[in-house]
Amino acid sequence: MSGIELKGSPLLGLHTGAHGGHAGPVLSPIDRVSEVIFGLIMALTFTGSLSVATTDRAEVRDMLIGALGCNLAWGLVDAVMFLLATLTERGRNIAILKEVRSSGDARRAHELIGEALPPVIAATMTPAEVEAIRARLGRLPDPPDSLQLNPGDFRAAGGVFLLVFLATFPVALPFTFLHQAHVALRISNGIALVMLFLGGYYLGRHGMRHPWWSGLVTMGIGAVLVWATIALGG
Repeated sequence: MSGIELKGSPLLGLHTGAHGGHAGPVLSPIDRVSEVIFGLIMALTFTGSLSVATTDRAEVRDMLIGALGCNLAWGLVDAVMFLLATLTERGRNIAILKEVRSSGDARRAHELIGEALPPVIAATMTPAEVEAIRARLGRLPDPPDSLQLNPGDFRAAGGVFLLVFLATFPVALPFTFLHQAHVALRISNGIALVMLFLGGYYLGRHGMRHPWWSGLVTMGIGAVLVWATIALGG
């Protein structure tokens, strides 16, 4: 979540438009990929626990139900935590705004504004530019007295839920079409590894780093986390 926003009336993540919508994408690229990777790891803890030598169709069905149910539950948990985090961040931003506007100490107000801005941007700003921001903040409408969630927040929470839950399906699909459990497991694991690599590759491109290396590292970390989760009884 961003710090202080100065375009138009939106401020500190508090949008005053008629429909209360989110500005920009529902989730950041990092958030989207992270939720998909999380859902993949949850699904792999179930498929990885199968024994290809002794698994029958009943066990495969139970595994699929367990994987879908687990990701459904964790998708709901993630969505609720997203809403709580949104309220917490919004409350913090309102507190910063009120302190900036009420502070008689210009230096303290400048420090608060610098803390709310991304470090790279804050480091390049001159005191005069920070003071200009402070003046603009003083002219903005008063923030609401109570914290509220708007429709955009719930859309974002729904996106979190869907990303976690839907990440299960590519990994589970081979078990629904193939009767040979060992073949389905190998294909499922291959799909999961490819998805983990693509997630890491995307993160690498977004972070201006070597995407291929990032993809391989993410794939390896995912495999280690799955192994550790299964080994610890997860």
